[in-house]
Amino acid sequence: MPRTNDDATVPVELGASECWDYIRQSSVGRLAVISGGRPEIFPINFAVDHGSVVFRTAEGTKLSAALDDSPVAFEIDGYDDRLSFAWSVVLKGTASRLESIEDVLDSAELELFPWQEGEKNHFIRIEPEEISGRRFLINNAARRHVLAARRRQAFTE
Repeated sequence: MPRTNDDATVPVELGASECWDYIRQSSVGRLAVISGGRPEIFPINFAVDHGSVVFRTAEGTKLSAALDDSPVAFEIDGYDDRLSFAWSVVLKGTASRLESIEDVLDSAELELFPWQEGEKNHFIRIEPEEISGRRFLINNAARRHVLAARRRQAFTE
């Protein structure tokens, strides 16, 4: 159960180890980069490896923007409707291509498989420079809305 503070409406700042716990429990995140002077966000599946985030990608905007020596950000979020709380974690750092034979062989053991068809032969590591996160209680009106939307979706599937 998440720890709470005296005022349940105020977000709780997460420590680094809690942030990493949430990252490890997730399978999809968002990579934020700058491309052509404009922000871009890409959903990625990823793995945690030695205190960093690793993902696979193909040639294209995501790869070139991630490797252009600009900082990148990685974000995950979620909620637990049973306990009525939501959370988000943001990792800021730099991205680099895994190029050494040892790194590439190690990355093959990460069980990191692309969700989309096509060759995704570039393994990219995000080295964190900063990590932060928050958790907060979901207000009752929002919780009712989410639960109602789930019920409607269940009937259409």
